Amino acid sequence: MHKDYDYVNGVIAAKEVYLLGAKISKLCEGGVEEAFRGITESGFGKGADAVTVYDYEKLLSSDERDIDGFIREYGGAPEQSYFLSPRDFHNAKALFKARYLQTDAEGMLAPQGLFEISEISRCIESGEYKSLGGELEKACKKAEELFSREEAEVSGAEIGAIFEKALYCHLVKTCAKNPTLKKLLAEKADMTNILTVLRSQSDKQAEKNYVAGGRLKAEQLNGLFEADGEKAERLFDGTGYTSFLRTCLEAKAEGKPMTEAELMRDNAECDYLSADKYALRRSQPFLYYVIRRRAENANVRILFVCLLAGMDEGAIKRRLRAV
Repeated sequence: MHKDYDYVNGVIAAKEVYLLGAKISKLCEGGVEEAFRGITESGFGKGADAVTVYDYEKLLSSDERDIDGFIREYGGAPEQSYFLSPRDFHNAKALFKARYLQTDAEGMLAPQGLFEISEISRCIESGEYKSLGGELEKACKKAEELFSREEAEVSGAEIGAIFEKALYCHLVKTCAKNPTLKKLLAEKADMTNILTVLRSQSDKQAEKNYVAGGRLKAEQLNGLFEADGEKAERLFDGTGYTSFLRTCLEAKAEGKPMTEAELMRDNAECDYLSADKYALRRSQPFLYYVIRRRAENANVRILFVCLLAGMDEGAIKRRLRAV
């Protein structure tokens, strides 16, 4: 991270005036054309060649490039790893899937992370992963080994698990010296593992997919297979996850997707930093700003997709990320 925190905070203060804030919620109440005008007039996606509402992806791409530029310029190695390396693992997974399915990966790829997409593609084509290093190299080797088993049918879930587990192992190592990132990663890992166990058929299946970095032990998570309702919640007393677990269990009991719980997990970073937003220090203002920018980018996509689909404002607002 840029060591002159006062300077970085000054840059953030100048950029914060362009955040949409509560405006995004207000825009849910009108029509799609009104939303498009409101978004563009606020300066979101500045420089994008967006003429009509159907060009909203151009606004999002322009905004995303601006966020990435800020991360690369002002973030240190741990911050860049936390925000950008997930794309490397995603892109490697997408390229492996495309190769196996003999299809074009273009529609599955995320923007560039810490590695050029062309470099990841070159490594996968050649079978030489040394330049990727660390957990990404290991994950690629595991995926190649899986695909080489001609007698076995390879599922997307298996490939996904390889790269997700490797990503968390990577983040545990690269974020170890930043206490805030360690805290955020631990919460995300624990919530991900709770979702995993509630979607699994057995403890053995769940354990194969648990990610590293969390505070909850496998024994504690596996206890959910033998308990439900209040008994299950008591297993997690004092962990800070009882509300999250209750939301998961209610959805499972009703046979519904756990989308509300996933939104809680996605909002956890912003919730943690906003709880003490006037006392953030060192790299925390940087983290808080980037997290809000990314949440707003996600919200703009939700806004346009839902408005174009004719959804009502209440349904749209329930899908919005915390900013």
